[in-house]
Amino acid sequence: MSTVQTAAVPRTPIDWKPLLLAPLLALAAMPLVGSTSTWITLTAAGLAMGMIIFIIASGLTLIFGLMDVLNFGHGVFIALGAFVAVSVLGLLPEWTTANHLGMNLAAIGLAMLAAMLATGLLGWVFERVLVRKVYGLHLMQILITMGGMVVGEELIKVIWGPQMIALEVPASLRGAALFGDAAVEKYRLLAVVVGFVVFAAMLIVLNRTKLGLLIRAGVQDGEMVESLGYRIKTLFVGVFVAGSALAGLGGVMWGLYQQGVVPQMGAHVNVLIFIVIIIGGLGSTGGCFLGALLVGLLANYTGFLAPKVALFSNILLMAAVLVWRPQGLFPVTNR
Repeated sequence: MSTVQTAAVPRTPIDWKPLLLAPLLALAAMPLVGSTSTWITLTAAGLAMGMIIFIIASGLTLIFGLMDVLNFGHGVFIALGAFVAVSVLGLLPEWTTANHLGMNLAAIGLAMLAAMLATGLLGWVFERVLVRKVYGLHLMQILITMGGMVVGEELIKVIWGPQMIALEVPASLRGAALFGDAAVEKYRLLAVVVGFVVFAAMLIVLNRTKLGLLIRAGVQDGEMVESLGYRIKTLFVGVFVAGSALAGLGGVMWGLYQQGVVPQMGAHVNVLIFIVIIIGGLGSTGGCFLGALLVGLLANYTGFLAPKVALFSNILLMAAVLVWRPQGLFPVTNR
């Protein structure tokens, strides 16, 4: 096994320059905003938005980074996760309306778990029926997964209907918490915590566990891993299921953030997801995390300072990053 580790996980120095972008962006915005309390509110809102975007995009980053699969149907898992949360929270009105933090968090936790189970199962079916036949064929992957998303959206309409359904935040997470003169929405604080937990879990699994070692080694040299007695295809199916489940979790967070869900919500954020992934470096978990934070912060700062610029701030950010680093902030070396 030591041979696999040496070949698959070369030690590379940490590139610190991209890590400075988010703090520099926040510091640059402070004098433009003027008020310290307003800056704190905007920064917290941007971090929360960035965390939710990261959760949404992390599943696709995992799938593309480890499996080289362009899943343009990722949005259907986001939408399904949100609609499953609507159904689960609708069954727990006492838990969501009670002004009790523990009961509210338990309700959201159950909704997240149900959404991840449902989208993970759909991801398993998606991989076996559609994706398995087009490994290595990027154009076919785009076409067939987009078709899968269209079919999935229509099935969601059949089950839940085509109209928007409200998805309200539980009672104790409504409103804002005060930090001096700055007001930060309570749900945004929860989003920051959940985002950090997901990011830390992904880093630990991929870099500190035998499972992560096998998956990364399989990306570098699948035949070697197979020769050691491990079924690389089974590992990759597990990666696809995990990525789909993360999309479902992101769908729950995004639905609560928007306070409403529609069958097309996944397709609406698909462009944003790919912008984040391109900024991050096409498959880099750390790059996706940093790219999502930059997108969230810039969207909130420009929305306050220049609302018209906010409409295309993500495109400007992507263009600026690609001019500086054409392969993204943290390009995946094996691609």
